[in-house]
Amino acid sequence: MAQKNWTREQTIVALSTYFNIPFNKANNSNVEIQKTAKIIGRSINSVKMKIGNFGSLDPELKKRGIVGLTGASTLDKEIWKEYSIDKEKLAFDSTSLIAKFSDKPIEEIIEIPETDLPLGLEKLQEVKVRINQYFFRKNILGIYDNKCCITSLSIPQLLVASHIVPWSKDKTNRMNPENGLCLNAIHDKAFDNGLITITKDYCVKLSSALNDYHLDKFAAKFFKSFENKKINLPERYFPNSDFLDYHNEHIFKK
Repeated sequence: MAQKNWTREQTIVALSTYFNIPFNKANNSNVEIQKTAKIIGRSINSVKMKIGNFGSLDPELKKRGIVGLTGASTLDKEIWKEYSIDKEKLAFDSTSLIAKFSDKPIEEIIEIPETDLPLGLEKLQEVKVRINQYFFRKNILGIYDNKCCITSLSIPQLLVASHIVPWSKDKTNRMNPENGLCLNAIHDKAFDNGLITITKDYCVKLSSALNDYHLDKFAAKFFKSFENKKINLPERYFPNSDFLDYHNEHIFKK
């Protein structure tokens, strides 16, 4: 029997999945697509097709000459228009809906203990911050195919969704995937502390400050072997050159 039409709630959750996987990995064996299908009660193939429909609406894919499917519905277009440029709203609404579909508290979905949270209005504000951080991490690791853009390390527990312009410095672009890099924990720390930067042509540049340290053979290799090497870029949402300029001028230790 044919499934009923997609609901608004199902479509919002599917859109969040769209932003958290590489478009070229949108197939029936994709774990995130399988999870989404189970959560919202749709078939795996229908979620895959919905991801393809969103791809036809994405200007970032069009820039790369990538074409999605042609079956985007009126509802798809409405949801895209409402949420694609407001990632904070998408993060909160989609995570809330996943909690509703799963019959679980939202704190469990974003994996934070209830004891870590304050009470009342402060709790809601803290939950929203944690949701944004959770969504940004999924978004950045997803578009970089869960690989460090410098080393290609693919152990999720050692990967960080690193902001190019720090979270505290630019509220407007906190959720912008063009303000993110997928880095391993060591290079993330080095990037945050200005010991490395990424140039506008997407190459790794080392700070002269590293010369002040007596690097052992491993540490030297971990940095020197990647000097001037181009990072692995995602299929969409390349690091924004203005953000890279900011890091180079205000954080990088020349």
